[in-house]
Amino acid sequence: MVLITGASSGIGKAIGAYLHERGFRVYGTSRNPSKIQSSVPFRLLALDVTQIDTIEKALSEVIQAEGRIDVLVNNAGMGITGPLEETPAAAVLKVYDTNVFGPMEMIRAVLPYMRKQQGGLVINITSIAGYMGLPFRGVYSATKGSMELLTEAYRMELKPFGIAMTSVAPGDFATNIAAGRYHAPVIKGSPYEKVYHDTLEMMNAHVDRGGDPKVMAEAIYRIIRNPNPKGHYRVGSFLQKFSVALKRILPDWMYERMLMRHYKLK
Repeated sequence: MVLITGASSGIGKAIGAYLHERGFRVYGTSRNPSKIQSSVPFRLLALDVTQIDTIEKALSEVIQAEGRIDVLVNNAGMGITGPLEETPAAAVLKVYDTNVFGPMEMIRAVLPYMRKQQGGLVINITSIAGYMGLPFRGVYSATKGSMELLTEAYRMELKPFGIAMTSVAPGDFATNIAAGRYHAPVIKGSPYEKVYHDTLEMMNAHVDRGGDPKVMAEAIYRIIRNPNPKGHYRVGSFLQKFSVALKRILPDWMYERMLMRHYKLK
């Protein structure tokens, strides 16, 4: 039995549909499932990862129906862009609530069930952006990087209970993430005005030209079937995955210069 948060669209929906086709019992979550239930082949439950009461209610429904939870895919999240100097603190906190504290509450909620059944798997969907501090995506990078490190700590704490955890970092995929992303406004006369405006257009173009989310679904399927999953996986184009390897081997100043050139920063 697999529970996927944020399964109403994009990567989450693709994962749910793919696993459903292969015979898995799949439950997805959405803040407003009634509006989109007809568009997915698996059951959607009402859940907002920032609202603990909805987490408890959804898990209660799953346990009542299935008696167990074998896999949690922590996929729900939100994007954010903006110069760090001009990004409102309230927006930063909201993204941390969704991308870090929400997944942690999901994990906290499922662990007693997994411990009781002496096994389980948690898959945290992060981002290749979480491996580097990207200009105008610094908050997003930080939230996803946080989940990468938390995954490492959880893995060691949970191994004695037979519970596995891994992170999967996607690159750019063709989803509607740009539409739901918080954009700090481009401020007229701001020192960041032109470069931030141009960067927004570049990022949206990358998503539009992104890969098929089914690639992520296939990767999740292979991880679930792996009896001993690794701590970290990266799924994306060769260049996206290579950028992580470059960060490990290049001097800091050289990697920074490479990113600044890409984003047309002086």
